[in-house]
Amino acid sequence: MITLVFISCTRTNIQNSSVPQARGLLEEAEDQLPDLAETISRLSGGAAVVDLDRAAFVEDFWLWIFIEAGVPERLARQVAASALESPAFIMELLSILQQDPYTYLLVDKQRPIPLDYEPGDLVPLRAGAYRITRNDLSLRAFAVDALQEMAAAAAADGIVLTVGSAYRSAPRQAEIYNWQVNTYGREAADRQSAWPGHSQHQLGTVVDFSPVEDAFAQTPASGWLVRNASRFGWSLSYPDGYEEITGYRWESWHYRYVGRELAAFIDEYFDGIQQYALQFIKVWQESAGG
Repeated sequence: MITLVFISCTRTNIQNSSVPQARGLLEEAEDQLPDLAETISRLSGGAAVVDLDRAAFVEDFWLWIFIEAGVPERLARQVAASALESPAFIMELLSILQQDPYTYLLVDKQRPIPLDYEPGDLVPLRAGAYRITRNDLSLRAFAVDALQEMAAAAAADGIVLTVGSAYRSAPRQAEIYNWQVNTYGREAADRQSAWPGHSQHQLGTVVDFSPVEDAFAQTPASGWLVRNASRFGWSLSYPDGYEEITGYRWESWHYRYVGRELAAFIDEYFDGIQQYALQFIKVWQESAGG
């Protein structure tokens, strides 16, 4: 049985929720998820009568954390079922939390990183299995290794990956954002360019594959990445149809290295949507006092 050994979390969390109207969302979710514990039991193949400890676990922790993390009802049901069926989900999560914390750090329009943050292990990219469009590109060392491995596998399948952008400092991101505003206007810029301190590129674990434009989605390289990138620890950050969730329009070229375990976790439990998984992890850590 999965217990609350890992976390003690009750409805009192709602009082200090970081999500506006969280209390109202809880009431709405309870209306939408009647007899949630019974549903979880059915989905997980368990008995019709759910152990009271398990029911409390679902009611007091999972329901709240899913709402706080913005995870859709359908995924919430699936993840809760997995967690109650076996300890695999939680063990995978705890294993992921042993990685470099910047591989799962949530960086988006609401959650920035310090403007002066710069990884200490940046390595210049050198053309080989992959191509580069400029000679001033760099990534963190472990991301370079992962890129090399993925590019070699792609090359074996007759696909050449070309890197158009990688690590960016906050000042460089400011230059790009200002150019976007001056060129396209602020509204369009905000859909496709991050403010300084809010860009995943500053982590040093993100690659924009070339061409860095919508046409990339129609290339053989894009098709290969969609099918294979997660096997090598890379995750598409801004998928098609999720602008309301990610804050950015579809960027078929923008991949973030999150590690093999987290990439598999995203695919298995969150339908391949990186934003949902990272939001979930953030709320989980906050709830655990991490």
